[in-house]
Amino acid sequence: MKLDKASIETEIKNKIIEIADGLGCDATGLQSDDIIPATGFIDSAGLLELVAWYESFYDIKIETAEITIDNLGTLSAMADFLQKRKGLA
Repeated sequence: MKLDKASIETEIKNKIIEIADGLGCDATGLQSDDIIPATGFIDSAGLLELVAWYESFYDIKIETAEITIDNLGTLSAMADFLQKRKGLA
């Protein structure tokens, strides 16, 4: 698994596309700095699924206080957060 920013963003976007598809939405147009909850591509259950997947896929534990727009609100923020947690940034 690559942990460079572009690869992380691609993996996360692919998961969002998968979740959105299950809800009948097309999230392929999601951009790096789009605020994920504001796009309407996934609902609150989808957001929880995304966070659970993110923790599992990248083998990290996210504290409740860390679940913020600044840390997890965009593809870019999620990639930055992960790199910091893994000591890569």
